[in-house]
Formats: sequence, C-alpha cells, structure tokens
Amino acid sequence: MSRERAKRVTLAPAKENIEKIKKVVEEGNYYGAQQMYKSFGVRYASADRYLEALDILHSGACTQLENGQVTCGTELAVLFVETLVKGKFPYDNNTLDRIRQIYQKFPRMSVPQHLELADDDDMQQLSEALGAAKTREEGCSSFLKAAIKWSIESGAHRTGSSEIHDMLADYLYSESPELDMAKVSYHFVRGKDPTKFASTLVNFMGKCYPGEGDLAVARAVFMYLALGNLRDANVLVDEIKKQVQYRDGDFPRSELMQFINYLLKTLQRDALPLFNMLRERYKSSIDREPIFNEVCTIGT
Repeated sequence: MSRERAKRVTLAPAKENIEKIKKVVEEGNYYGAQQMYKSFGVRYASADRYLEALDILHSGACTQLENGQVTCGTELAVLFVETLVKGKFPYDNNTLDRIRQIYQKFPRMSVPQHLELADDDDMQQLSEALGAAKTREEGCSSFLKAAIKWSIESGAHRTGSSEIHDMLADYLYSESPELDMAKVSYHFVRGKDPTKFASTLVNFMGKCYPGEGDLAVARAVFMYLALGNLRDANVLVDEIKKQVQYRDGDFPRSELMQFINYLLKTLQRDALPLFNMLRERYKSSIDREPIFNEVCTIGT
C-alpha cells in the first residue's frame, strides 16, 4: 500500500476531529487547540483531502476568533486561503461565503475616547486598546489580502473579488487605530458598493480636519476614473450629496469640488477642449495630490 493510500485510510472524517478539537477549546486550551487545527489541516491536505482540510481550518479560524484569539484565528484564516491555492479551488459563491464567515468573526471593538484629562491608568488602557486594535487590523488585512490574491488567480475580476475588497475597506475604516482614507478608498473603488462608500465618506467628513473632506471625495472620484469606472464615480458623488442633504449638512464647496462636478459632466459629454480648459482653470486644486494630475494626464 502506498504512503498516500495509507494516509487516506488512517485519517478519520474531518468532522470527528473538529468535534475533538472543540472540546480542547472549551477547556480553555487555545494553544493546544491551535496546534491540533494546524496539524490536522496539514495532514488532510497532504492526503489530497483538501475539502476536509478546509473544513478544519475554517472551523478553527472561526472558533479561535469567536474566543478573542485573534493571532491564532488569523493564522488559521491565512492557512485556509493557502489551502484554497494548493487545492486549486475556483472562485465561487460557496467559497466566498466561507471567507465572509471568517471575516465576520474578527472582533470589532471601540478605542476609549475622551481621555484629555485621563490619568495614568486610563493612558495604559488606551495604549493596550490601540495595540489590540492594530493586531486586529493587521490580522484581518493579511487574511483578506491573501483572499483577494487567490480570487485574482482563481477566476474573479482582474482586480480581485469586489465583495472581498468591500469587506477589507469596511474593516479598515471602522477598526484601524490609524485611519488611512487612501487605503480605504483603494479597496472601496475595487468593490461594488458605491452607496456604502458614500456613507463612509460622509461619516469621515463629519469628523475630519478642515480640507480633508473634499480631498477624500476627490481622491475617490479619481480612483474610480483611473479604473475607467465613470458610472460609479457619478453614483458616489450623487449619493454623497443626497446623504449630506438628508443630514442637514453641507457638501464641500471648495474649488476642488467645483472641479470634480465640472469634470464628471465633461467626461459624460466627452468634450476634450472643455476638459483641457478645466485642467488649466483648476490647476492649483489638481496639484493638491499626485493622483489628480496622473489621471488628468491619462484623460488627454
């Protein structure tokens, strides 16, 4: 009997081992459970029983994350994606659902606020909370970025699964201790939910420093245009205006926003002379960020 055949015979159904490991978790032995999840995952994959390996790693990632074991859960989540690659699984809705299930188990916790008059204990609490938030963000990001790469190689859109991009954008915005709207926007424009993106930008405009709101909106529009997606660029701006009006707020009135409004109308008409005139008229606003000039240059 071949070595591979022996492995198939000696391995019990994955479900039995999943139940066995869950008992270890219930005893609070997360480290021991982690070693078992990893070991069984490797053994099933080595025996070419990739579906069962995925079952074990999926269960392990979800279970560890449910119990607040972010580092362990992340490791198993990434192994889940690596097994998708090794098993040459195509991109489909079933696998996307399993990725989403793991994503939804990543904890979401608020960082303590209003610490202007905080004492040493409060500052220590803040430091620990920020460290934990960074661990969660890095863990979820590493998992979803690996999943995006797998999706590109396995039949999804050339820029990766739009659904996974939306997941990552949402988590980065809500959970990052050091918010970077450029990174958030990068993933939202590769997603398929400009309405959710608009809500995120409206929320950001309500708490950012003066001058950052219009820059974030303009950056988002230019990122859509760089991908050739004029439709969602228009949807985004229209939706922002609707939501701002609903909240009795004001849409940014800067020169940059004037340029964006004129630009979108011009691109719909495909009027190159007017486009060049706008570039010259709003040059100082366009110069605020490199991507603005880059996309305008492509447009000519």
